[in-house]
Formats: sequence, C-alpha cells, structure tokens
Amino acid sequence: MNKFTSKAAAAALTMTLASVSGQSLADSSEPIVIPTHNWSSQVVMAYVIGGIFENMGNNVEYVSADSQGVYEAIRLGDVTISHEVWQSSFGKSFQNALDAGGLIDAGTHAAPTLEEIGVPTWVIDQNLCPGLPSWEALAGCGSVFATAGSGGKGQILEGPQSWHGEVYPNRLAALGLDDEYVIKFAGGADALWAEIASATAEGRGTIVFNWTPNFTDAEGFTFIEFPEWFAGCRIADGGTMETTGCGSPKGWLKKAANADFPSTHPDAYAMFEKMSFTTTDIGQMAALVDIDKMDHKSAAATWLADHESVWRAFID
Repeated sequence: MNKFTSKAAAAALTMTLASVSGQSLADSSEPIVIPTHNWSSQVVMAYVIGGIFENMGNNVEYVSADSQGVYEAIRLGDVTISHEVWQSSFGKSFQNALDAGGLIDAGTHAAPTLEEIGVPTWVIDQNLCPGLPSWEALAGCGSVFATAGSGGKGQILEGPQSWHGEVYPNRLAALGLDDEYVIKFAGGADALWAEIASATAEGRGTIVFNWTPNFTDAEGFTFIEFPEWFAGCRIADGGTMETTGCGSPKGWLKKAANADFPSTHPDAYAMFEKMSFTTTDIGQMAALVDIDKMDHKSAAATWLADHESVWRAFID
C-alpha cells in the first residue's frame, strides 16, 4: 500500500504536513462541505478533492446535493464548493447564484466540455443510420432506435429530467422529429451506461445522452451534430420554438465556492483555485468506477495514489 492510501485510510486522518514555510497547511477546524451528485466523475472527484484537503490537514464533510440547487446552497453557506459546474447543464443556476452574491467563480478546469445526445461510434461504423452524425439523418431512422417500450418510435435516452428539463423534448419538436422519436428520462447516469452496454451486446441502435470528458471518450462515442448553439436559443433561456432546435455549447467546466471560503480556509481555497483537471484526468476518474467497477471512495484513493505528481502541484 502506498503512503497516500495508507494514511488516507487511517481513522484519525491526521498527517505530517509541510508547506513552503515548513508549517501545516491546515486552515480552520470547520469542515469543508463537498457536494456529491449522480454521475461518476463528479463523485470520484469529490473524494479526490476531499482527500487533498485532508492531506493538507483540513476537515471534510460530504453531502448529497441537488445538481441545480447546489449553487444556492453554496451561496447560503450550507455547502462550501462545487467542483464540476458544466456550462450547458448548470451555467444558468451558477450565474443566478453568482449574481445574487455569496458565491464566487473559483476558476475553470483545463478540460473543455460538451453535453449532447449521440451514439456509440460503432452505430456509425456499421451504417445503421446513414448520414450520422448530422441530425438531419435522424429523419427516417426512427425504427433503428425503437425499443419495446417506445411505441414504434425511436427512443432517445436522456439523463435525469432535473439535469436539462425540457431541452430535448423542445428540440425534437422544433426540428420536426417528435413524430418519429420519444424522449425517455433515465433515473441516473448508470442507466445510460447500461443502455450502451446492452445495445452493444445486442447489436441494436441506441441514442443516449452523454458528455465529454467521460470514460466513453476511450471506448468511442460520437455526438450528433445539431444546429449551432447561440446564447438565448433555448426556451429556458428566453428563446422561441423557432430557435430552440439548437444544439449544445462546447463549453467550460468551472468551479464555484462560497464567498467566505478564501478567508476561512485560505490555503485550501488557494489549492482549489489552482486545481485544474484535464479531459484525461476526469475520464480516468470515471473509468475507475464505470469500467473497473470500483466504489467511488476506492476509485478516488487509487487515482490519488497513481497521480500524486498531478495533485501535489496544486498544493506546491
């Protein structure tokens, strides 16, 4: 067992720490509250960040939190940070809390993001729906993506409805695809991966919501190319039925923090602000759970042990 794993497993979670000055990097004794949501990279990264904070001598608590409501919770001080703020899904909630005060923008990860529906790349390789990844190819391909419960229409498996609301039903209607396709909302991310696995095993077409960075980057996944996104095109953002057929933005992945965090935990905040994960980093974290089938805490301990040079740089 390596040094980090063995120490992290210790009940006391107290370590001999060093800063440039030779003193402990511990800040306040008050816990840093980290939220967990319902997708693998976010939960693993929560424990990764928590492990780094603990390595610095800080106390950490984890709370299950709504992925939209968490920004208000941060603003009010009930949660300390959010470490995966996806522009497409959570940008509006993040901005609303930022505008209201009490929440600060703690910087942006190196990884660019895209959240969109798409297909396992083998669907295109086998030409199950000629013309993909253009969205226009979906017209006439509904039967390729039909399931036992879709009433003869093509099924698109979306993430939980709390992630995007009516974005995809509105998009189908705007593009004239709602007569041929239906949206099914998954209960969580695991249902998306289970659908990809079963469709691959059966050799049947499937369309699911996905994102990058993710473990599927290595397995091969192709996002459908919809009309270009522009600010305000979606109905939820002030758009109309004529504009809401737009796709998703290629966006940022930000970090958020309670406005008091820099003063209550200055060294921990400095680490958090400096922390920046790449597409590869985040994909590796998710793969430990979704491919290697580790639990989230074990996945975090493994990632920390295998990538000490990465996270040490955020402290130094």
